[in-house]
Amino acid sequence: MLKQGIKQPLPGEKAQRGMSPKPVDSRKFSSDIPTTHRKGSVLILFYPNEDKAFFPLIKRPEYLGIHSGQIAFPGGKMEEEDQDEIETALREAWEEVAILPEQVKLIGKLSNLFIPASNFLVSPILGYSESKPDFVPEEREVARIIETSVSSFYDPQIRKRKNLLISENFSLDTPYFDVDKEMVWGATAMILNELLELLENGKK
Repeated sequence: MLKQGIKQPLPGEKAQRGMSPKPVDSRKFSSDIPTTHRKGSVLILFYPNEDKAFFPLIKRPEYLGIHSGQIAFPGGKMEEEDQDEIETALREAWEEVAILPEQVKLIGKLSNLFIPASNFLVSPILGYSESKPDFVPEEREVARIIETSVSSFYDPQIRKRKNLLISENFSLDTPYFDVDKEMVWGATAMILNELLELLENGKK
């Protein structure tokens, strides 16, 4: 389904907006991205487990920063030595959860997503492994690894929303995925929503 879906035009902004907090920050979807933006990549790696397709999510440790404690895909900032977004995603996945780069067979990529809060332009890279990786969390960057089945996202109960207090005077009406009792929201949820639409398109 995924290989078939990715041959079609990507759902892009429409799917991303479906899980974007409200009020929507229009900078996420502007073609005029700041020239000072940083590039980053995440890896969405599918692998077999219990006769189902799974992929890993990670929980960031608590720290003094924008993404403290949030759920994400393995990934991070592009370094000068990285040739492209794919190399960034593979390197970061190896450093954070010990996914061997040679184990990853590339499928393609989803739409880029700009994150104004951290000034990152994120490229989601899709890949698969024929066997389950031997995950090892890098304790400074990963508080836990959440092995997530694709099929779990077809349960309508996984989609929820709440009023998320960002600061004393500002809150967001936030759609999210309830995954293993964790709140998956923001950029990760927006990327996931495009992935799910891509899978649906692959059935057609």
